[in-house]
Amino acid sequence: MINTSTSIDSPRPFWQHVIELRTAVIVSLSFFLICTLVAYYFSEPIFHILVSPLEQLFAAKGEVRRFIYTSLTEAFVTYLKVALFAGLFFTFPFIALQAWLFVSPGLYKRERGLFFCLLFSVPFFFVIGALFAYYIVLPAAFSFFLSFETMIGSIPLQLETKMSEYLSLVMRLLLAFGFSFELPVVLAGLAWLGVLSKETLIKRWRLAVVGVTFLAAVITPPDALSMIFLALPLLLLYAISIVIIHFIEKHKRHA
Repeated sequence: MINTSTSIDSPRPFWQHVIELRTAVIVSLSFFLICTLVAYYFSEPIFHILVSPLEQLFAAKGEVRRFIYTSLTEAFVTYLKVALFAGLFFTFPFIALQAWLFVSPGLYKRERGLFFCLLFSVPFFFVIGALFAYYIVLPAAFSFFLSFETMIGSIPLQLETKMSEYLSLVMRLLLAFGFSFELPVVLAGLAWLGVLSKETLIKRWRLAVVGVTFLAAVITPPDALSMIFLALPLLLLYAISIVIIHFIEKHKRHA
């Protein structure tokens, strides 16, 4: 006989779960659309925030540069991408809340706290990764790329950035670091499901170093600086994951 103090909520018909899932998806998409429309209205100041790391480097050199676009639709499409990116960013916590409301009734009470922590750790670690990329990686990477500006004879070799290419690079770095910093959440979730253990992570640390280095080389721009800036925090997060999994396993043993 199941103990009612730790059992899940009473079973409900399958169709009711389908209706609840459809409602959650519709509400989330509607919220995303609203956030995207609002973000498009503010797309120019948002884009200026993304440009700020490069702008500060030019200001330090006492220079004023320009962005260019080479097709009639490029500026519009770039601002639209900015709005979609910002809309998804601000919608994600709401999506996490909808996922919590949908899944939590089917969990044991002792599992709900852990699932809640894992779910809402996702936006936390993503923001930490994106901020690390914005304040540390972007200035260092841009400074490296600008070091190739020189004089070829009497002709200056100077950067003139297309706004779409700049946005693609920045979004790639922000997303790469944001999602990569989810490593503790992913590993903790797998440990919660019983797929891996603390001992496995400790034994496979050499393989983890190789995997992290390969991942950093693939998802960052083709410069060693960005790769190192991603690989080192990921190795630190791997070590932190071992500590987190230790407490998860301890919690499961005493549950």
